[in-house]
Amino acid sequence: MRCPYCKYTESKVLETRETENTTRRRRECLKCGKRYTTYEEIELTNIFVIKKNGSKEAFDKEKILDGMMRACEKRPVTLEQLKKTTEEIETKLLNHKKNEVKSTHIGEMVMRRLKKIDNIAYLRFASVYRDFEDLSSFHDELKQLVNENKENALTE
Repeated sequence: MRCPYCKYTESKVLETRETENTTRRRRECLKCGKRYTTYEEIELTNIFVIKKNGSKEAFDKEKILDGMMRACEKRPVTLEQLKKTTEEIETKLLNHKKNEVKSTHIGEMVMRRLKKIDNIAYLRFASVYRDFEDLSSFHDELKQLVNENKENALTE
């Protein structure tokens, strides 16, 4: 780590704060005495997503978060809930034995979690993800969701 002011390579850490995936450190340069903040974050470069067309790209958790945010627009779902869900999905993928995962698998993971958070957001996401061709396929998905909710209400 180099001091942003004098480029000296040695510093002492004054304070460390941990969040789920980020470490914030307040540092002081041992040469010039100025203070600065650094952030450490886990970089996921070893997970690749296999798209529907067969192409591969590096995993980007922000894409998952963006998709869920669009589905949850104007719904009573907090950004914190969506970030937590994104972290859960990312953790599950990291613990997966393979370094390649199909985009369809990720989409199914998102839908399962959205269904637990908000049914309308789930339907919004599913309508784009599953590319419903007509109203009857959308209606079928809606009927299935209603039946699942009835079954869950009876078991509670």
